Amino acid sequence: MEQIYFGTYTKRESHGIYRADFDNQAGRLTNLQLLAEVSNPTYLTMTKDGCLYSIASKEGQGGVASFGVDLHPLNHVLEDGAAPCYLGSDDKRGLVFSANYHTGQALIYKRQTDGQLSLVNRIIHQGSGPHPHQDHARVHFADLTPDRYLLTCDLGTDELTSYALNDTGQVQPINNFQLVSGSGPRHVIFHPIFKHAFVVCELNSTVQNLIYQGCGSFENFQSLSSIPKGYTAFNAPAAAQVTQDGWFLYVSNRGHNSIACYQFTLDGYLHLIDIVPTHGQTPRDISLTSSEDYLLVPHQDSDNVTVFKRDKKTGHLNEVSHDFRVPEAVCVIH
Repeated sequence: MEQIYFGTYTKRESHGIYRADFDNQAGRLTNLQLLAEVSNPTYLTMTKDGCLYSIASKEGQGGVASFGVDLHPLNHVLEDGAAPCYLGSDDKRGLVFSANYHTGQALIYKRQTDGQLSLVNRIIHQGSGPHPHQDHARVHFADLTPDRYLLTCDLGTDELTSYALNDTGQVQPINNFQLVSGSGPRHVIFHPIFKHAFVVCELNSTVQNLIYQGCGSFENFQSLSSIPKGYTAFNAPAAAQVTQDGWFLYVSNRGHNSIACYQFTLDGYLHLIDIVPTHGQTPRDISLTSSEDYLLVPHQDSDNVTVFKRDKKTGHLNEVSHDFRVPEAVCVIH
């Protein structure tokens, strides 16, 4: 039995962070429990020692909440304004990163010996783009590259920016990569074996397959759509998962409410092999289970989680169920 954690909005029915059990044999979620009452814990990250960190907001302030290895609350680090939208972590350096879409900032926190956080640095982005949602810098991702540089995705300026990083959370910018104007990059995931990075672009519904040259440097290689040809209604792709063997990539589509499935080949190219409906509204995040036999897809607006059985040879997804209820779920980790 595997434990699955859900981050949520708390605008309607949710009360915070939830946990459920997943049976890898039956492909079934059971036993949903409210783990912690937190306002709008929309993203979660868990460190290797078992500490859990979540986005949090309270009385007009936003920031990060920390929980100990037994998942009891430790502390909040909040400031005036909107909460961040993404959390990353660096176990080796003892750091946690947040990305704030609303303020265009990446914040760096230092972990204390008991797991509490303290704010140690703030990266402020400037700029804009041609899309109406790009009126200013909008940092949507802050996490590590495979060679341990800090990388940010700025949806507002169409840029990937990398920073050298030390143990105290101090940074030095080293590279900046400009994506297609108006594309809106929001999430990056790296190939586990080859030097490729996959960037989910929210504003033009594409996946950018980049060559990662190391030291925070990227090169254009391939661009693919995440939606069917001819689809013109609203869509905003959100999350990506790549399998441990590197052969398959999955991307969630909000609006089209689907999962785009890609196969990676030895020549470095991605090939779209399927787009499957998720049977829910607004699949903002997705997660492969530990065995990678299943893909879990929670939905923000229909409050249900869809379970897909994954064919490890072909990468295709087959729905098992879509009736497990988690209110306002927007993040899933294990």
